[in-house]
Amino acid sequence: MKGYIYFKVQTPLNKEIRTTKEYWDFVRTVKHPNMEGKEKEIIETLKYPEFIRKSNKDERVYLYYKSTGNYFLCVACKHLNGDGFIITTYITDRLKEGEEIWKKG
Repeated sequence: MKGYIYFKVQTPLNKEIRTTKEYWDFVRTVKHPNMEGKEKEIIETLKYPEFIRKSNKDERVYLYYKSTGNYFLCVACKHLNGDGFIITTYITDRLKEGEEIWKKG
């Protein structure tokens, strides 16, 4: 990921998750245009998730979920050593299968 860090967030798993401005622009314009203007919600989901699950497809990918009414905001992140980065974000009506790593107490 080139460029400057657009935002970085400390998660309950003690991981610092970051994204660059260039990559965030790619997510919000190409991957999921409905994420336009949702930076605050994404930061909140990483800081204060309701659930964190490990992906069944890649053990380094963690899915952070926070409910938004009838749906969940999911922030998918790759964890590498002590930190990580955002892969994508999206709205979903269900949690993906995977090992539950953390749950809001």
